[in-house]
Amino acid sequence: MNIHVEGLVAIVIFYLLILVVGIWAAWKNKNSGVVEGTDRSETIMVGGRDIGLFVGAFTMTATWVGGGYINGTAENVYLPGYGLAWAQAPFGYALSLVLGGLFFAKPMRSRGYVTMLDPFQQLYGKRMGGLLFIPALMGEMFWSAAILSALGATLSVIIDIDINMSVIISALIAIFYTLVGGLYSVAYTDVVQLFCIFLGLWVSVPFALSNPAVSDIGVTAVKQLHANQTAWLGKIESPDKWMWADNFCLLMLGGIPWQVYFQRVLSASSATYAQVLSFLAAFGCIIMAIPSVLIGAIGASTDWNMTTYGPIPPMQRDQSDMILPIVLQHLCPAYISFFGLGAVSAAVMSSADSSILSASSMFARNIYQLAFRQSASDREIVWVMRITIFVFGALATAMALLTGTVYGLWYLSSDLVYVIIFPQLICVLFVRGTNTYGAVAGYVFGMILRIGGGEPYLKLPPFIYYPGWTIEEKVHHVTNEVEYLVLQRFPFKTVSMLASFLSNIAVSHLFKYLFESGTLSAKYDFLDAVVAKHSAEIMDKTTLVNKNIIGLNEMAPVKPRLSVTLAATFTRKETLTEEEDSSPESPSHEIK
Repeated sequence: MNIHVEGLVAIVIFYLLILVVGIWAAWKNKNSGVVEGTDRSETIMVGGRDIGLFVGAFTMTATWVGGGYINGTAENVYLPGYGLAWAQAPFGYALSLVLGGLFFAKPMRSRGYVTMLDPFQQLYGKRMGGLLFIPALMGEMFWSAAILSALGATLSVIIDIDINMSVIISALIAIFYTLVGGLYSVAYTDVVQLFCIFLGLWVSVPFALSNPAVSDIGVTAVKQLHANQTAWLGKIESPDKWMWADNFCLLMLGGIPWQVYFQRVLSASSATYAQVLSFLAAFGCIIMAIPSVLIGAIGASTDWNMTTYGPIPPMQRDQSDMILPIVLQHLCPAYISFFGLGAVSAAVMSSADSSILSASSMFARNIYQLAFRQSASDREIVWVMRITIFVFGALATAMALLTGTVYGLWYLSSDLVYVIIFPQLICVLFVRGTNTYGAVAGYVFGMILRIGGGEPYLKLPPFIYYPGWTIEEKVHHVTNEVEYLVLQRFPFKTVSMLASFLSNIAVSHLFKYLFESGTLSAKYDFLDAVVAKHSAEIMDKTTLVNKNIIGLNEMAPVKPRLSVTLAATFTRKETLTEEEDSSPESPSHEIK
């Protein structure tokens, strides 16, 4: 194995920089929230709710601009038959941030929640919060594992070091500074990491474009010049239009209900700032995708026979997913490729650290504290968070070594976040009259419809064959194996999401009618969802915010009142004045 010493030195310097910034951020903000009386555990989760515009814009952009984002965008642009038309992530995630800012950031931030699962437990109870934690955790964990795996493969391509070692070292550094400083360390390192991504990729692009093996990308955008390579602008065939729309909706709407996003929203200094940060991050997502698009186009315009890579193009070696590091290594000078390598490493760490923190925050607060140990002290919660940060980080690292399986699990779990959590979030924030029975029905119904469609990446066969399904032949060029997969062209993911949403509303109103009309006895309300604590009379006293006790203006940070009861956990005296208007129990949000 010929290790590139210069590349290894560049990576060591970069990692040390990230580590120093993370520790500095933790030290700089070690007393944040103490004066205001905020719990230390809450400070770790959402900072002191004082993240400013500059740092907030960077860390919000880092919500989606990670290793999978820049590598995946380049891969889709490069792939023959796909091209820019199928590179949906930049526009899909940008629109998800815009929609999140328009409709979700303000009600979530104004009510003073600490995690994304808080409103679910407030309205549906702790059991439902635990159920929703499962797809949320799966999404965060498999995302972290997938991007750590991508980082290991990238490092092995450029500087030829052991994949396992590179994954472990990268994960340990991210875990360490997240343990030390929580959200503050994550946010400040995001600033450095996004700067490295931007600089590293943009420095590499001119050198790759000027390589003699690369044809004019303006010509190859619409014309095929090389064998086995189509125009990189791509096109959407008529039979694939509904599948394209389904995937785009998955990114646009399914990109909202993630703790990594709401972690940033809830850490903003006000509801208005949370909205502004979302809009700035949407712009940042587009800007950060441009060099990845260009690198994908360069890969599609290259005569690989003229490079050190060899005459067989990456696609025919089943290395399309590595097109970005391959372009950096074989079309750029060595010292320039190391800049790009730093960019990829930065992208991965900016996603992995926040995902690990998000998963541990939801577990410590919504599972351990609110479901099992409501009397737990703040010190106890802090230790639970630190342990789970290490445990979840270790699990993500271990799963990163199962490359193929990890990607399949990530795709399936992200679909479940879209199908299950997104419709529940709409119901809990904007729809009046939903309850736990409807939430459980929507959860189960949506999961069955989604899993029933199968998952090719996991080799999970479908048991529901939607209209327009077909058999697709996939050839593995390295082994010459032929695999036959069921391709669902019907937009079954979005249909599953809508079915989950409608079944929540329908079943909620059905059980409400059955209990309130006396058709079902109150003793059968075993979920305490209609007759018991979530009835109209009790909710007014325990979970809904009384407008008369609101005392702060919108620009004031929310200061939580410490309590050991579940209801008081979600009731904030300092909640913003628009709270009653944005409540799902408000007449303005009633579904008619």
